[in-house]
Amino acid sequence: MNPGSYSFRLLSNRSRWPFGSALLLVLALFVLATPVRALVIVPVWDSSITNDPNAAIIESSINMAIQFYEARFADPITVTIQYEEMTNGLGESYWSYYNIPYSQFIGALETNATTANDFYALSFLPNEPTNPVTGDANINVHEASLWALGLAGYYGLTPDIDGTVYLNTSIMNLSRTNIDPSKYDLIAVAEHEMDEVLAFSSDLPNSDDPFPQDLFRYASDGTRSFTTTGDDAYFSLDGTNLLVQFNQDASGDYGDWWSHNAPHTPRVQDAFATPGATPNPSVELIGLDVIGYHLIAPPQPRILSIALSGTNLVLNGTNGVATGVYHVLASTNLAMPLSNWSSVATNSLTANGSFTITATNAVKRNSTSQYYVLQLQ
Repeated sequence: MNPGSYSFRLLSNRSRWPFGSALLLVLALFVLATPVRALVIVPVWDSSITNDPNAAIIESSINMAIQFYEARFADPITVTIQYEEMTNGLGESYWSYYNIPYSQFIGALETNATTANDFYALSFLPNEPTNPVTGDANINVHEASLWALGLAGYYGLTPDIDGTVYLNTSIMNLSRTNIDPSKYDLIAVAEHEMDEVLAFSSDLPNSDDPFPQDLFRYASDGTRSFTTTGDDAYFSLDGTNLLVQFNQDASGDYGDWWSHNAPHTPRVQDAFATPGATPNPSVELIGLDVIGYHLIAPPQPRILSIALSGTNLVLNGTNGVATGVYHVLASTNLAMPLSNWSSVATNSLTANGSFTITATNAVKRNSTSQYYVLQLQ
C-alpha cells in the first residue's frame, strides 16, 4: 500500500452470520515513528472577530488552518498572528521584515537545510557575498523567518505579534459545509495571508533587495526573472522544473500565483481567488520549505478501533490533520491497483488528532473477503 495509507482486511463466514455471515476483523496495525512537531502558531483575536455573531465558526476555521501548518512544519518556534476583520477587498496581511546580509541568510539557510528540496534548491543558490537576483549584498527577510532561521537573537527580536491577517468575512464561506459558489473560502484565504506573514512576498514592483521568494523566480527559458513586464515568471527551484506561474498583473501581488481571467487550478496563493473553491496548500509548502522552514510529512493516520453497525463500518483513528480529506477505499481484490478501488467514505477533518469516519453500507454481506484502505488525499 502507498505510504500514508492504513489497510486492513475484513473476512466473513457466511454460514454463521445472522443475515448472511459472521464477521471477523483481521487488523494489521503499523506503528511508525512520528516526527517531532514543534511549530506553534498563536492566534490573537481582534474584537472585530470576537464581537462577530459568527465568531465561533470563524475562529474554528482559522484554527483549522493553523493546525494544518503546525502538523506540517517542525520548526521549534512560536509565531504569533493577530486576526482582524475588514470590510473591503478579500484578505490582506501586515508584517515586518529586516534587511540583512545575503551571506548571513544563505549561511543560515544551509545550516537549517533538512529536506531533499532544501539541498536541491541550495545547489542552485550561490554562497557568495551578493544575491543572485540583483547582485546586491543584502536580502529582505520576514521577522517570522528570522525565528525559523535561528537569527532572531542576532537581531534582538523578542516574542511579540509577528504579523496581522485581515479578512473580509462578509464575502467568505465561513466553513467548508454548505458552500455558496459565489463566496470565497475562509480557510484558504487565511492560509494565503498566513503564508505572507511567515515568509512569502516579492520586492517587485521595486527592484531593490529581493525577498527569499525572489530567489526562485525564473523565466521559462531558465534565466532568472525579476521584472514586472511580460507574463513569463515561474516559481522553480532550478529554473527547469517550473512548479507554478507567478502573477504578473499589477493589481495583484507579484509574490502570488498567476490566476487572472483564465482557467487554472485554484491554489491557496493565487493572486485572485476562485469563488466556491476550497484549495489546500500544496506547492506553497515547498516554497516555505526552501526559504527556511522545516517541512515534514503529514502524520501517518492510525486506526484505533473498528466497529460494525449493520452494514456500516465505523473507523476511529488518530494522527489526523486538520483540513485533510480522508478517503476509505474498498475492494474485494487485494491485487487490484489502488486507483481502481472504490471510495466508500470521505471525511474532511476539522482538527488535528482523533477522528471518526463512518463508511455507510461499506460491508458487503455476500463477499468472503473485503479490503479497506484509509488514505489522506
